[in-house]
Amino acid sequence: MTAQGRFSGTVLVAGGGIGGLAAALALSRLGYVVKVLEQAAQIGEIGAGIQLGPNAFAAFDALGVGERARARAVYTDRMVMMDAIDASTVASIPVGEAFRQRFGNPYAVIHRADVHTSLLEGVQATDRIEFLTSTRVEHIEQDGSGVTVVDQNGARHRGVALIGCDGVKSAVRQQYVGDPVRVSGHVVYRAVVDAAEFPANLSWNAPAVWVGPNCHLVHYPLRGGEQYNIVVTFHSRQEETWSVTEGSQDEVLSYFTEICDQPRQMLHLPKSWKRWATADREPIGQWTFGRATLLGDAAHPMLQYLAQGACMALEDAVTLGEALRRHDGDLATAFDLYQRSRVARTARVVLSAREMGRIYHAKGVERLVRNDLWKDRTPERFYDALEWLYGWRVEHCLAE
Repeated sequence: MTAQGRFSGTVLVAGGGIGGLAAALALSRLGYVVKVLEQAAQIGEIGAGIQLGPNAFAAFDALGVGERARARAVYTDRMVMMDAIDASTVASIPVGEAFRQRFGNPYAVIHRADVHTSLLEGVQATDRIEFLTSTRVEHIEQDGSGVTVVDQNGARHRGVALIGCDGVKSAVRQQYVGDPVRVSGHVVYRAVVDAAEFPANLSWNAPAVWVGPNCHLVHYPLRGGEQYNIVVTFHSRQEETWSVTEGSQDEVLSYFTEICDQPRQMLHLPKSWKRWATADREPIGQWTFGRATLLGDAAHPMLQYLAQGACMALEDAVTLGEALRRHDGDLATAFDLYQRSRVARTARVVLSAREMGRIYHAKGVERLVRNDLWKDRTPERFYDALEWLYGWRVEHCLAE
């Protein structure tokens, strides 16, 4: 049977973000026709900068968009953790040639929209992918030969399978799992400022995190160093619900009273902020429900502390494609292999991100313990500790 015959039919993808576009590319490269259902009125991506570990570049290459993503990324010299109270260095990890040799790819930072654009260009280069905007999943029906998605207008979309890539508030997950979102109480403010306005004494070619009591700040360059990404996080005093709203500089300033002047100057730079009240979910062991399976934030929403949300979605998409290739398009068997290959790894990232948030926001004696944790550690020891995360390879992505 030809590859076209094995991988025939239309696959529906709910969500046109990073995970959805990556899934569409992985499926189309096998020969499937893909219909992407995106609830937003326009194709695009909100947010600011994100970080890309070597595992993300391995996934980009497997999806055929490695060169596009590499051309838009900023390659950093190191990763830095600073104490926001006394400006001492907690950890500095070089990510130059030795890092690239170890993990096969670089570490980089990039605007989230540039990741989305790189994937979208790959999508637009094939005639196998149809992209529908203003299309929100309302209900899913399954039978022996396929799956039907009913949208908010009552239109029916038919395919052989459905990949739920519709984010933290996934309608696909809601129908099949129905578990609650776990609101963290951590609020994230994100902004991008022009390099000309960014302080010279912070213009480092590195993703830098300034860790403080119940708060932290992050900054790094974007778009060839023309802009800087600023992210601040704090434990909210009020009860939060998962949301994205306009931010207030007064609110930000009220949470960063104990930090020193060097990081504090960043709080006055943005002219506007976006405010995220963050959430994740408890990891689940079942992502697949008949002809529907979950991917990205719909499967494993996570907090931002390991900078791996987009990276995990990219890995998911590649792994799903490899599972379908391994089992010649047998959906049931391939979906089971995909799930078994991803559940434990992504759950580890979800739980590790929560723990890293605690480490970032340590105070009192726990802050002193944190600052001693990585003292005098060699780059090689850091690399060993990161091997489980950054050492992901396409050729080893499937569970044995």
